[in-house]
Amino acid sequence: MTVLTDVKAEVARRESALPAPAEQIAATFEIRYRRFLDPSGKPVAELPTFARDREAMVSLYRAMVLTRQFDAKAVSLQRTGQLGTFPSSLGQEAATVGLGAAMHADDVLLPTYREHGALLWRGVTFVEMFLAWSGDERGNAYSGPREDFPPAIPIATQATQAAGVAAAMMLRGQKRCAVCVLGDGATSKGDFYEAMNLAGVWQLPVVFVVNNNGWAISVPLEHQTACETLAQKAIAGGFVGEQVDGNDIVAVRHAVGEVVERARAGGGPGLVEALTYRLSDHTTADDATRY
Repeated sequence: MTVLTDVKAEVARRESALPAPAEQIAATFEIRYRRFLDPSGKPVAELPTFARDREAMVSLYRAMVLTRQFDAKAVSLQRTGQLGTFPSSLGQEAATVGLGAAMHADDVLLPTYREHGALLWRGVTFVEMFLAWSGDERGNAYSGPREDFPPAIPIATQATQAAGVAAAMMLRGQKRCAVCVLGDGATSKGDFYEAMNLAGVWQLPVVFVVNNNGWAISVPLEHQTACETLAQKAIAGGFVGEQVDGNDIVAVRHAVGEVVERARAGGGPGLVEALTYRLSDHTTADDATRY
């Protein structure tokens, strides 16, 4: 056995001394895309367990309808001077409700300004949301998820905050997760990259959900980045990113749920890019017909 070991060691030494090939592959990566429902709502793949539960699916659908009703009411209030500038989530209901439904009650949500559905799902009331969008800070003192952050108006600032929240959870030994939601434009900001880098190095329990609706206000995605996907930006942070159909409530709920469970169990961060589309202006102060 000793002779065989010595021979193997000598072979390995000689092979290591050989000149390396002039060119070789250092690493390979792939980005997975998931969808369970086609645009008409028909299954195109085997549904996950929760999607076979009628009550669970009715609850998700009800939340999407409520989100759209809230959205329409908020726009009406803004147009009549009773509410400040408002960002519509019209068309993105599946993405925002799906990510909210994937979280645990003790997780912490750090949303951007278009996650009305996630807030409603997690117990924030219509009254609180209307107060907040009218400029009354009492609306951000949520009666439900007390530790959730208010919507971030500056772009990507919540990303580094999410890394900090996740670090606190890790230091306290808590099996919890911080869920940071951003738009596609936020992935072009330095805050986003800094948070991703820290999350990867420290293996923080944080999940980044990027709602890619194709526009950063008036800037189309192809003018922001040359990347084929936004999910692949997670690779630079040293963790997994994937794409889902953001208009497929089952895909969003399932994909984000898997990443959240992994993060809570100590498996480190993850990123989910939800491909969706906003069907309205960026905010009520915008005119999308100009671009």
